[in-house]
Amino acid sequence: MGAGPVGLLCALELARRNVPVLVLESEPSTTLDLRAGTFHSPTLEMLQPSGVTDAMLVEGIRVPRWQARDREYGLLVEWDLSVLKDDTPYPFRLHLEQHRLTPILLEMLLSHSHAQVLFSHAFTSMTQTDEGVTVSAATAQGDVQFEGSWLIGADGGRSLVRKSVNIGFDGYTWPERYSVVSTIHDFAPAGYADNAYVSDPEQWVAFFRMPDKGPPGLWRMTMPVSQDVSDEEVLAPMFAQNAINRILNAPASGRYPIVHQSVYRVHQRVAKQFRCGRVLLAGDSAHVNNPLGGFGLNSGIHDAMNLSEKLAQVFSGQASESLLDLYERQRRTVAMEYVQNISIKNKQNLEEKDLATRLKRFSELRDIAADPKKTRDYLLTSSMINSIKRANAIE
Repeated sequence: MGAGPVGLLCALELARRNVPVLVLESEPSTTLDLRAGTFHSPTLEMLQPSGVTDAMLVEGIRVPRWQARDREYGLLVEWDLSVLKDDTPYPFRLHLEQHRLTPILLEMLLSHSHAQVLFSHAFTSMTQTDEGVTVSAATAQGDVQFEGSWLIGADGGRSLVRKSVNIGFDGYTWPERYSVVSTIHDFAPAGYADNAYVSDPEQWVAFFRMPDKGPPGLWRMTMPVSQDVSDEEVLAPMFAQNAINRILNAPASGRYPIVHQSVYRVHQRVAKQFRCGRVLLAGDSAHVNNPLGGFGLNSGIHDAMNLSEKLAQVFSGQASESLLDLYERQRRTVAMEYVQNISIKNKQNLEEKDLATRLKRFSELRDIAADPKKTRDYLLTSSMINSIKRANAIE
């Protein structure tokens, strides 16, 4: 279920292993999602054998350096990912918005004769036995049913598949919302790297330069919005203008070309289990987190790769169903220990209000950057390489 990147990737990897697949998607086509867009090195390594990485590299922006900044104190540290050149063939982050990845996956998936994608098919219910799963979906022509051996729920944070098997989704929703503002104004002359996190006790900002029709690309800003500001105010043109003027310490009269504005709620949740019989969860259906660090979509892709490899072995009779319990142990553990904990810590660091605590953190970052071993260890974690090592160590 779900024709987002995680659902399509699960299907593609299964199809590549000669497993027949059917993807059901409630929307009439792949969607225009402007949130996720940072890909870490282990993700690129995983996607390389299928040819997806090569296609992404053609369209995306390679980001070899990223910054930790503070609105008052300026540049704190610039991290050089070439430090990881002996750890990965992709010592950089790749910026490519999710809506540019899904067409790549869809085209590759449909090149397999035993793969099918049905849009405008909204999941409504399912039943399962020891032998298989029956799914009901609503269409413009009426309800239809499909039978299969297994069902993967990759239908997002509000997953109806997860709800249909009564799996709890423990966690919480942050009180503030997040605003996303995209502009073609170039922040590089002001000293910003293509990826920069700017701490500020009043309103932190995360910068990501994304590919666009031409230079300088599309600069995307993500920032928190307090509860006392309405959605209408956040989406008004002056909100974006004021946010850019504030981060640049520019006169309030400054005006910038705004391409896109949106606002959304942010959650920190993990499903109580990733498997219920013949139903499996992956991506946002299994876990959601704030976007600071770029862990959400990457961890969903890691789910998809882990799950599809194991499910193909089970489907072909090479392994018992217990292998799928290992998928749950590996990926749920990493979701709890790594994705949740570090994304929460990243958010807390950016919004810290106590000056002494902020200054202590700045000093710690500089100390790490001054020590080659500490720098490499820090980047192995922030690039998610350590999370893969942790998952693979679980038996």
